[in-house]
Amino acid sequence: MKPLQIRLTTLSILVLSATLFRLVPHWPNFTPIAALALFGAAMFERKWLGLAVPLVAMLLSDTLIGFHGSMGAVYASFGLTWVLGLIALQRPTAGRIAVVSLVSSVLFFLITNFAVWYGSTYYPQTAAGLMTCYAAGLAFYNNTSFFLNGLLGDLFFSAVLFGSYYLLQQRYTVLRPARR
Repeated sequence: MKPLQIRLTTLSILVLSATLFRLVPHWPNFTPIAALALFGAAMFERKWLGLAVPLVAMLLSDTLIGFHGSMGAVYASFGLTWVLGLIALQRPTAGRIAVVSLVSSVLFFLITNFAVWYGSTYYPQTAAGLMTCYAAGLAFYNNTSFFLNGLLGDLFFSAVLFGSYYLLQQRYTVLRPARR
């Protein structure tokens, strides 16, 4: 197998493995979605594959989990997070990964809660209604903070994905990107 194929296969296995976490019981919103987008943007040499592989993995897991009315917002957030990763993680460091993970958590929260509010009959279609929706999103389900869980999940899965691949690169030099 060629080095590029080995890297692609290893990256794809890491992405698919992280995606499987969505299928086991977990805290609400503690998922690898943003980490998958950031990891794909930063680590795949063929950038379009860095979007396609995690996106296909998410679609496959969503077919098992089930789709809901706000899926468009989830996938839009995923795409914007991927673009953020393309820009901010051209040279990934632990600090950059942490900061971009935090930013992507806020982005996901703002986009998905906006989608819940927009056109809702539960929240008034006013600025005050939107702020009420955001406040409700902070502590929604059994006093569990969807935002905090999302933030912790993004940081955890980013650390696992980037950290695992870094350790693999130290052990197997074929996984290191070609010099440009």
